[in-house]
Amino acid sequence: MTARRVVPHVAMRPLWRCRNCGAEWPCQPARLGLLVEYRDDRTALLVYLAALMTEADHQLGQLHPGRRPELTDRFLTWARARG
Repeated sequence: MTARRVVPHVAMRPLWRCRNCGAEWPCQPARLGLLVEYRDDRTALLVYLAALMTEADHQLGQLHPGRRPELTDRFLTWARARG
């Protein structure tokens, strides 16, 4: 029996698709992992995601000149604290 290589749900740059499932990153498994990792510091998670969103905006803008994707919901809205 051969062991399967586990592929993490991380961003494949500059496409910003998940290396594991191919969905737009952050995909649902990546979001869950980030929420668990940053469970005690939601502000740090939002700062981290904002930095990644800026990088994604720049890279996706280079791949698709003249067409800026809306990234706020994809990167930030889901991570805001509810309540």
